Amino acid sequence: MERKSLKNGEWKLDETLLRPGMRIAAAISGGADSVALTLALAERADKLGVALQTVHVNHQLRGAESDEDEAFVRKLAERLGLELRLKRVDTEAARSGHGIEETARRLRYAWWDELFADGLVDAVATAHTLDDQAETVLGKLLRGAWTRGLAGIFPVVERPGGRIVRPMLTVRRAEVKAWLRERGQAWREDSSNRQTVFTRNRIRHELLPELERWNPHIQAHLAQMATLAREEEVYWAAEIDRLTATLVMQGQPVRGGGRAADETVAIDVVRLRTLPVAVQRRLLRRAVEIAGARAGFEEIETMRAMATYGRAGEKRTLTAGLLAERTPRELRLSHGAIEPSHLVPVSFPVPGTAEALGWRFTVRGCEPGEAVVRPWRAGDRVRLRHSSGPKKVKEVLERMKISGSDRQNWLVMECDGAILWVQGVDVESPSEVVANRIP
Repeated sequence: MERKSLKNGEWKLDETLLRPGMRIAAAISGGADSVALTLALAERADKLGVALQTVHVNHQLRGAESDEDEAFVRKLAERLGLELRLKRVDTEAARSGHGIEETARRLRYAWWDELFADGLVDAVATAHTLDDQAETVLGKLLRGAWTRGLAGIFPVVERPGGRIVRPMLTVRRAEVKAWLRERGQAWREDSSNRQTVFTRNRIRHELLPELERWNPHIQAHLAQMATLAREEEVYWAAEIDRLTATLVMQGQPVRGGGRAADETVAIDVVRLRTLPVAVQRRLLRRAVEIAGARAGFEEIETMRAMATYGRAGEKRTLTAGLLAERTPRELRLSHGAIEPSHLVPVSFPVPGTAEALGWRFTVRGCEPGEAVVRPWRAGDRVRLRHSSGPKKVKEVLERMKISGSDRQNWLVMECDGAILWVQGVDVESPSEVVANRIP
């Protein structure tokens, strides 16, 4: 992977992402990376032939500190002679069960999409660095991502009417700060970046430094893994597109030939069985996506077993909100068992007491963080009291003979990647969880 770094005070951007005539908006938070990106683009705008402006979102999450970030950004834009587009959003009010970081990202993207739709901006440039790439890949790896997840942060993301570009993905964060210090340029420090209650911050401040003691080049290697995975995905996307056109069908078959239009998605299992396992998995995952859902590894394996070894008439309810049904020649996916809308995951701060999905929870004896109450999903594991090791929640529910919609909507509580509570189950947990149904 080519390394573009700072040399002799000269900032190296990936200029291949910027085309003459583009209206570029530099996304500036006030942090070192975004300040450096804005300065670098401002210096090169004429040379590159781009029209530059800036955009800033005040997420109103840190009170006066957020307002001070906004004032800093406004002053910097004025000094550089750049137009500043500003958006203030109530991130906390918009959470709807999502984490703070995910909610903030969705709000930013929604606003940028508005700018694209209004014809005000062609592209938004963000200041993601090699360090961000390494942290993202490692986080995805810890969560059991597929190769598409290991592709990490893409240099270009196409959006309706515009695109998001990341021209700093091969630059280290330390280089950015050194460059700013050489220029005497200040930046803002986000106090939340030091709070290890957030997974990314624990990866940044705890896990990566430990891994660097084993391999000082670990961040570069993780970024290289993202590049390799991304290029692999480009190939596979084209290959799966080709196969999808002949093996995946929409609608129910009708007598006399053809298919009746509906939301059913079907896979030709006779032909699927002849393909390599890697291709089978990718085709099944694509079929789930066409059906408007998402599936994890265990669900894909369940579908693959039904397709290759199952019998006609076999049905399985998937936690992706789909019903999988085997016929003599097809595996059909339909929205036959969608979760009730009131079972959207609900998050709340711990330790403390909160009400979620018809239950009142009190969590004690844990580090400050965020718990999520949600329906269980494939891959969940829990340590039962007096058991020898972690068990799959799926197997626990099978032993309890929980079935149908009750099984689909069975609740768990997760905190920091660990299951602290399972409805009706005695869980071994370092935290004390008291749960009672709300009358």
